[in-house]
Amino acid sequence: MTSKNIFDNTEVAFALKSDSELERAYFLFKMIANEPLVRIGTAATRFALNAKLPVEGLIRATVFDHFCGGVSEEDCLPAIDKMFTAGVCSVLDYSVEGKASENQFDDATDRLAKIIEFSDEKEAMPIVVFKPTGLGRFALFQKKGEGKVFTAEENEEWNRIIERFKKLCSLAKSRDVEVLIDGEESWMQDAADDLIEEMMALYNKDVPIVYNTLQTYRWDRLDYLKASHKRAKEKGYKLGFKIVRGAYMEKERDRAKEKGYDSPICADKKATDDNFDNCQRYILDNLEDISIFIGTHNEESTYLALELMDKLNIEKEDNRVWFGQLYGMSDHISFNLAKKGYNVAKYLPFGPVKDVMPYLIRRAEENTSVAGQTSRELSLLKKERKRRKD
Repeated sequence: MTSKNIFDNTEVAFALKSDSELERAYFLFKMIANEPLVRIGTAATRFALNAKLPVEGLIRATVFDHFCGGVSEEDCLPAIDKMFTAGVCSVLDYSVEGKASENQFDDATDRLAKIIEFSDEKEAMPIVVFKPTGLGRFALFQKKGEGKVFTAEENEEWNRIIERFKKLCSLAKSRDVEVLIDGEESWMQDAADDLIEEMMALYNKDVPIVYNTLQTYRWDRLDYLKASHKRAKEKGYKLGFKIVRGAYMEKERDRAKEKGYDSPICADKKATDDNFDNCQRYILDNLEDISIFIGTHNEESTYLALELMDKLNIEKEDNRVWFGQLYGMSDHISFNLAKKGYNVAKYLPFGPVKDVMPYLIRRAEENTSVAGQTSRELSLLKKERKRRKD
């Protein structure tokens, strides 16, 4: 059986942090624990950046450097190399959001192709990630998913999205780099799911290269997973899934209420936790057909995965099972898992400071709203500060 205290070792968790980095982390999470302060801070930051005030240096020295790898791929190399010394890989995540023109989508595709080439050269970077709406308009995915008829121009636009997906997935296949495609809002996700399944049918014939994302706060995802599995078996390809709880809960509930349809979100946290655990259980039971990237900061779900692997005789280093957390968060899970020999990767966001701010603000707000997340980080940081002083 898996010991239930492997995540308590703060010496392993924070081994890569200098004393000053430890202090910065402690200071940041103290700030994030204060909800009014987060609200004021994010509003002030947005204002300062929009007003072009010289605050980038301050942001870079505090919140940016804690949660991000750098402003460019090359800038991330020290963080990538440092984590790899502790057995933790990196998933470079170009976290620039809200682009909407064809030129920007082409630029994003070129950027991602560059990241795949970059990853191919480094053992520490076996995986890349992108969002569907990084390569095409949200409204077009939505229209496609709703089954509405495209105009001739929209058809051409959709075909360009398909070509961008193919370009990246075929390049990833040729370089043996795995591609995680993020989940987004439910009202565009059907079209993304269908397109990603097309990519899996093309590029996952022997081993999973293309991974879709299951946001398990949606109550329909286990059924979707089982239906996908049936289709994949019939057509003869492998599946890859990243499983997460999800990132758009308030937005989803608000829209369902506004438009008068049933919310796609589970009734409560327990239902979401059960759904997540049932999805990972189903995948680990069917590992011959489906590979998994377990994206979670939840200790209980992680322990369950370890117990299932143990019970099903799945080797720790089996490439079909990966664990992932965000850079700057849950180091106690990432580094202790890696120390035990499991496959672990950190999502490493990067991009120009101003462009990455929406991502950073979301992280701060998420930490404030997830019960227990920040207090757990703080208690572990406190414990390690004490250990170093003693």
